[in-house]
Amino acid sequence: MKVLIIFDHPYTATASENIAHQRSYSAALLAVATRGLHSGGHEVDLIDLHADGFNPVMSAEELSAWRQKKTLDPLVADYQKRLFAAEHIIFIFPIWWESMPASTKGFLDKVFSKGIIYEEPKKGSLFVSQLKKLKGVSLLTVMATPGFVYKWIFGNPITKILFRGTFRKMGFHKLKWYNYAGMDGRTLEVRTKALEETEKRFASL
Repeated sequence: MKVLIIFDHPYTATASENIAHQRSYSAALLAVATRGLHSGGHEVDLIDLHADGFNPVMSAEELSAWRQKKTLDPLVADYQKRLFAAEHIIFIFPIWWESMPASTKGFLDKVFSKGIIYEEPKKGSLFVSQLKKLKGVSLLTVMATPGFVYKWIFGNPITKILFRGTFRKMGFHKLKWYNYAGMDGRTLEVRTKALEETEKRFASL
């Protein structure tokens, strides 16, 4: 399959090594997921939002164009083209204040445009996805919040936003979430084992 990865971390994809103050477990997940996908024979297309210099803020001019089913930003147009080609999409980012970082939110706001990525046949009805090749979506998140607190107290807000509020609203339901909670407090052995399991998982995607 052709797999599109949307990666969001200020340190970029280069921060996968275990170097103090220059490391990101999200980037480590990206590295092993990519390696697993390649070993499984999949084609990987990486969107590294911070490395690309993506601006997540919607300007007045961009919103006006959005309402006219147009795209002003060449980078957004490029991202849309790559979404159309994807058979599987993987989002990888840390959870900040119980949600996604600004770049991923801006990606949804600006790239997932009505009339381009989805249609709204009738006002108030479910949207219709135009991502006709898409077969599945995976979400990998890293958070400091304990998993049980995130689920039972906060109610898993990230899945409500990205899954229920985005893909399911477009009629797409083949969604999987892999959460890595409290990894900063785990031993190197535990963190390494989780990475190895992730590589195997995506090798058999």
